Amino acid sequence: MKLTWLKWSALPMAVLMVGTAAMAQDQSSSQGSSSPAPATQAATPAAKPDPSIAQRKENQQDRIANGVKSGQLTAGETSKLETKEAAINAETKADRAANGGKLTSAEKTQINKQQNGVSKQIYADKHNANTAQYGNNKVGQRRENQQDRIAQGVKSGQLTAGETARLENQQKGINQQVKADRAANGGKLTAGEKVQVNHEQNRASRNIYRKKHNARTQGGVKPK
Repeated sequence: MKLTWLKWSALPMAVLMVGTAAMAQDQSSSQGSSSPAPATQAATPAAKPDPSIAQRKENQQDRIANGVKSGQLTAGETSKLETKEAAINAETKADRAANGGKLTSAEKTQINKQQNGVSKQIYADKHNANTAQYGNNKVGQRRENQQDRIAQGVKSGQLTAGETARLENQQKGINQQVKADRAANGGKLTAGEKVQVNHEQNRASRNIYRKKHNARTQGGVKPK
């Protein structure tokens, strides 16, 4: 009787041990069959893109505007630089029109080369001995104010390169007239000459306003 009790009490214990062993085997086989997580690949930093044609053009215009504002660029120097910028812009527009709005690699290289030439010219003109300092008299202050307005228009994009070149040629003509009048009068301007210069600056002022407020901008058409 005692022996029978031991036999039946040992049976549940054996079943429990077998079940535990089976569970352990299932867990180990499950872990062994799962493949290890792939190592995370380090992200390769993207190459920094070259400045776009438009951004390069904007940078050049900012440098010219700063030179006009500071007096480092004379009206004549600014006019020549803006004429070159206008030519590059026209070439870029024609190239895009011929290629469905895009530029080929060769055209981009050519434009970049031309902008490099303008960049060197900007630096040379801003660091030579020629400056646009007009003194503290009323005529000089008026011319400086006009140059500031042109510089602001270039900086903001309200004036295209072609418009700026024409405005600067107008200023250049006034400056040459003032210089010749002063040379003929011992360094001074007569009352009549001052009136004439002021009249011409009034016309230049209206011209600056019209060109800054028309539909043309450095980026194309002015948004409404």
